[in-house]
Amino acid sequence: MHITNVISQWFGKFAKTQFPSPIQSIINRGYVKFLGLNMSEFKHPKHYKSLNALFTRELEIQREVKSAANEFISPTDSLITQCGKIQGDLALQIKGMEYSYEDLLTFYCKDNFEKLENGDFMNFYLSPKDYHRYHSPFDFELKKLIHVPGKLYPVNLKYLNKELELFVQNERVIIECETDGKVFYMVFVGALNVGQMVFEFEPRVETNIDTAEIKVYEYENIKISKADCLGYFKMGSTVVMLWEKDFVQIEELLEQNIKYTDKIATLK
Repeated sequence: MHITNVISQWFGKFAKTQFPSPIQSIINRGYVKFLGLNMSEFKHPKHYKSLNALFTRELEIQREVKSAANEFISPTDSLITQCGKIQGDLALQIKGMEYSYEDLLTFYCKDNFEKLENGDFMNFYLSPKDYHRYHSPFDFELKKLIHVPGKLYPVNLKYLNKELELFVQNERVIIECETDGKVFYMVFVGALNVGQMVFEFEPRVETNIDTAEIKVYEYENIKISKADCLGYFKMGSTVVMLWEKDFVQIEELLEQNIKYTDKIATLK
């Protein structure tokens, strides 16, 4: 295992430990204060029995989805670190740092590579202080999930600017989505201290374990609605979205902080 995976496993053990209530309350309140978490939509920090429970907290006040039927919403609370047109088969992890979506998605998605040429992409970075759950950005039929083991480099701006093909090197989970005959992908990228990525519709996925085997799960007749919770990161990380050509018009959101339910794209 890479050293980043080992560090993440040890941090994960600490984060899931349930300390006695007085100690856990001190840990939670310290974390909230240190990172400046806004807890107005969530339970008081003292109610979470571990750091993992705090990281993966559910909304206590559900957000209203005001988008029109033809609009994609943000799947996460995050910073848009890059977005725009795919140039041929190349997208950006950050300005000046390209990667091939074919390498990102693996050959298990090869049937749709041609559709993605000159399509659109958007990168969502979740910091440790963000709401860590991810939601469906649109109504879609789930076609496939691919789990790709890998390293767990940090995905913050410092590393995005220095580590070539970071998204391709890191562990990731890819879901293939189809709506009205059009395809888009969501790629959930692991990162340092992300002990696990959880998918509520697929309990067989186990991330950050000692394996190099790519696992593929295919589905039939699984319909997912806009705003459904798909799962959660156990710590901050990144989601990459890729749309096939002439599918959507994305919003100009580069370097903006956005919230789950905000509009990110409109069908063409």
